[in-house]
Parts: sequence; C-alpha cells; structure tokens
Amino acid sequence: MPKNQRFLLLATAMAVSAIASNAGAQEQTEAAAPSAAVDARDISGIWEIWPDPFAGDENTFLELPVPGDGPNLKEPYATEWKNLRQEREDLLMAGTPKVDPSTQCMPEGMPMIMGAIFPLEILQTPGQVTVLAEFLTQTRRIYIDAPMPPDEELIPNFYGYSTGHWDGDTLVVTTKGVKEEVRFFEIPHSLEMVITERINVTGPDLMENEITIEDPVMLKEPYTFTYGYRRNREYTMMEYFCDREDPLFKVNDDGTVEMKTGDEVG
Repeated sequence: MPKNQRFLLLATAMAVSAIASNAGAQEQTEAAAPSAAVDARDISGIWEIWPDPFAGDENTFLELPVPGDGPNLKEPYATEWKNLRQEREDLLMAGTPKVDPSTQCMPEGMPMIMGAIFPLEILQTPGQVTVLAEFLTQTRRIYIDAPMPPDEELIPNFYGYSTGHWDGDTLVVTTKGVKEEVRFFEIPHSLEMVITERINVTGPDLMENEITIEDPVMLKEPYTFTYGYRRNREYTMMEYFCDREDPLFKVNDDGTVEMKTGDEVG
C-alpha cells in the first residue's frame, strides 16, 4: 500500500480489517507456495494485514466493518454501542468522520494494535516476543513462559500485561490489565476483560491471529475474530510520530475530522 494512502486512512485509524477465520485461512493457503519450507515458530519480521483490505480503493476516508459478527454486549452497553456506531457511520458518510484516539495521536492499545493498518515488526528474543507498530512507534511486549501477575498487581495501561507460551506450533498469548479508556471499535470493556490470542504460521510468510475477548461484565459471550498477515521482507520500518496534531488532518470544534488543504499542510 502506498505510504500516502496509509496516511489517508488515519482519519478512521480505529477501524481495522475484519478477516473471517475460514475465508482468511483459505486465501492465505491459496497464496502460499506448497513446496516452500516453513518454520512454524518463526514469527519474526515485518507483517502487514493480509489480504490487503485497502487495495485499489482510493476513497479519502475508509472505515471497515467491525471484525467478525461484532460483540454480543449486555444492556445497556449494547444499545449505547449501537448508537455510537450509527453516529460514526453517519459522520463518515457525510465525509466528516468522527475524531478518535488515533487521530489525536494516542496509542491504539490492545487489541487494536494487532489490526496492523500500518506494518508491525515482530522480534523474537529469549523469553520475550516484542511487537513494534509503525504507527506512533508503539511497543508491545509478550513475556514467554512467564506467570501472569495477580489481578491486584496489574497496573492498567494501553496494552495490558501479556504472557505467552507455545502450544505445539501455536503461540498462545493471554492479556489482562487493559485500561477501560482503551476502546476497540468503541466497544466498552471492564478491567475484568481477558484477551486470548492464538498465533499460527499458516504458510510461507503467512500468519493468522485468532483473537478472543472475554468480559463477564460487558459481554454475554466471548467475542472471537481473526486477523491475517503477510510478511514483507522488502519493507523497512519508518519512524512515525505525530505531535498533538496529525500532519494531514485537522479536528473541528464539533469533534469531526477534515483533510487539511494544500496550504495547511507543511
């Protein structure tokens, strides 16, 4: 994806591609070379969302559907969330999308960071897997074969506290302690939320991450969806920070977002 198109997508950067588990697996299998050797535990490298949900689309503002079937929330959270999503859709259709944390240069947090609108770099070192997001140069750490601290010792933050272990060729990661202000597609959650990821190499330079969100306070049932990725061996990660104001967008007094004019960019 051209770099300028990635920047255009930041007006709705809280929206990420939803890739159904079966469909994603099928497309990734078709894209893979069956004769190539695959190290099932090698998830290092630079990864981009795959299939590319933005390929060939030149719209100024894009917002993709909520992953999977969406969350099955309890009331009153279900109605409140539905109204928020309708408001967001209406503003998007009007060409003035609603401001969100990403357009205000705030970290995406978990699990939004794994949506990979911009590339992700994964580093594997003894005892740790580190996820580096190009967008805002975010850092997420997964501690391998480490115990999860007691709930009362967790300090809520953007990415929570993640521990992982290998179950065969699947990296299973548990995350707790994501602070309540962090919203994935504006979905509310409590401090009791637990995120479980099952990360698998599915073919040469192809990977899937099945994510399940559980929250006994807000959700009637677990919410599961899958992201697909393709390793890009040619890409070099770039530094990307924004300082209070995005270089291409401005926030209006009514909380909507507009593209800057040519005179305003610079």
